Amino acid sequence: MSRPSDPHALDLLISEVQGSAKYKDISPDVVRTVAAQEIGKRRTLKEAIKATKNKLHQVSMAYLDPRDNYAAWLQQFREAYQAGDIEANKQINKQIMSHHASTRERLPLLDQFYSTLLADLPPINSVLDLACGLNALALPWFPGTEQISYYGCDIYRPMIDFLNAALEIMGIKGYAKVQDILRSPPIQEVDLALVLKTIPCLEQIDRQAGARLLRAVNAQYMIVSFPAQSLGGRNKGMVTNYETHFYQLIEGESWHIRKFEFATELAFVVKKS
Repeated sequence: MSRPSDPHALDLLISEVQGSAKYKDISPDVVRTVAAQEIGKRRTLKEAIKATKNKLHQVSMAYLDPRDNYAAWLQQFREAYQAGDIEANKQINKQIMSHHASTRERLPLLDQFYSTLLADLPPINSVLDLACGLNALALPWFPGTEQISYYGCDIYRPMIDFLNAALEIMGIKGYAKVQDILRSPPIQEVDLALVLKTIPCLEQIDRQAGARLLRAVNAQYMIVSFPAQSLGGRNKGMVTNYETHFYQLIEGESWHIRKFEFATELAFVVKKS
């Protein structure tokens, strides 16, 4: 197999990664970004392929249920909403959200998370959800959901296709799309941007990504959060470290910040000046 110095090595690396069943549905732009980084660090193309897959797993696939079945979930979702029972609808939303590690951690907090964070904000008519995962299914817990236009982006195509179908079934305006927010963050103006546990993942690829993204987001308000524990359940010092890191990211900005601590998540409500 070619060495990384081969002028065609990057294309070969990308082809190998995208040929894998596990990684074939990840945004090609993200695959290229990670592959270009790893190929410069490794002695052989084989090592670069392994490192690229490992990094893609850490920033995305580790959060997904390996037994995902979006077609079956969509059928269950459609049947629940056709019945028209609001509480039953919320239960199916929770059930499906449990298949993504990030939203699963938030489920015990759901009744208080958004009601607490949005309590003092003006009415929210548009939401941008960065690295959204399955978080669009949490919209029924937002006040005034029926007025909200929702825009989500993530890097995994089957999940995005599912979310677009789910938004239509829920009767929520907007869409989700595959997008590499490292290189091309969304620029549309919204009332509220959600940057929920996103920055630590982005910074595994680019250490400057967090600071750059927060400044690029075109929103009056942002909710920025960090995990209070690792996926393995370890939490030693994480809240303190992430709080310090957040204030380093926004150094020099005259934004108004309010901090909230939940059992599994540290959150900041940011009003941009």
